[in-house]
Amino acid sequence: MARISKAVLISGCSTGIGRATAEHLARRGWTVYATARNPDALADLERVGCNVLALDVTNEDSIAAAVEVVERAEGAIGVLVNNAGYSQSGSVESIPLDSVRRQFETNVFGLVRLCQLALPGMRRQGSGRIVNIGSMGGKLTFPDGGVYHASKYAVEALSDALRFEVRGFGVHVSLVEPGLIRTHFAEAAGGALPVLDKSDPYAAFN
Repeated sequence: MARISKAVLISGCSTGIGRATAEHLARRGWTVYATARNPDALADLERVGCNVLALDVTNEDSIAAAVEVVERAEGAIGVLVNNAGYSQSGSVESIPLDSVRRQFETNVFGLVRLCQLALPGMRRQGSGRIVNIGSMGGKLTFPDGGVYHASKYAVEALSDALRFEVRGFGVHVSLVEPGLIRTHFAEAAGGALPVLDKSDPYAAFN
């Protein structure tokens, strides 16, 4: 019987949940591929046993290259943790459409593409797990968070559909929905807050 890979590929390991997950699994003996757009930021994870790779989830070539590295070394990705993501705040009316697109490229389309490229290897070995890091923001909605919430609602729907589609191949899909966690995520979200001047019709409500 062919060896079943249990190698873990994690996106978005430069800070927060991704970094903590990579370190936790590596210290417990898992084969971990920790990724970030700038792999130089992952030197400490390399020291605890992670393999580090460049991965920009908004870039097709970068995604394909990372998956190829893992599959060449391990045969397949055993566990895919889709963690890369960010938040931005602002009224739906005020957020530029290019910013909306960037939000979905990172939080949704990158996640989908990683699943698409990892699944053939998982199906071949008859085993695998996909862990999508969603958010309680995929169940609850607040003003000035519409675009971010929409991206996390999309992750919720995709995860639920995918779970049914792949379970017959021995592949399991988990959706993690964190609430507020003490990471740099809130700082990044705060940094994306728009500066409202008096001409903005929403200024009085913020």
